[in-house]
Amino acid sequence: MKRHLALSSVSAALAVTLTVLSAPFAHSEEVASVNTNFRITGSDRVVVEAYDDPLVTGVTCYVSRARTGGVKGTLGIAEDPTEASIACRQVGPIKILEPLKQQTDVFTASMSLIFKTLHVVRIVDAKRNTLVYLTYSDRVVSGSAKNSVTAVPMPAGITIPVR
Repeated sequence: MKRHLALSSVSAALAVTLTVLSAPFAHSEEVASVNTNFRITGSDRVVVEAYDDPLVTGVTCYVSRARTGGVKGTLGIAEDPTEASIACRQVGPIKILEPLKQQTDVFTASMSLIFKTLHVVRIVDAKRNTLVYLTYSDRVVSGSAKNSVTAVPMPAGITIPVR
């Protein structure tokens, strides 16, 4: 009985890990990358990924961040550096699909096997009718103060509905 329970626990942990690992790829699209440090087993690089805001059509966020290469990077077990930069832009007609929360995580991406996550937070600045996007990373135990921010003002005639 204990052995069956242990296998169930391992299976559950594996399922959660696979879900966490696959989550960043569900909403991002790699636009480009550049190598920063050559390694025979896979170079370190800076990647630029595009994230379309799921509740605001016409807004795309571009996040650049470091990716660790080598054997660990190839296997997905390396811890990527904390630095990231963000630029969000209007790329088409803006349509807000439903009232937005004042502040919410809209994207997350794993930066290590299970311990570090990159966040993109949407903040509504109702006074200026602007969407502010903040990127930062956190760890299970401690996060980082390194962050980047960008803003997308709404065109004339569009008011951000807030819930």
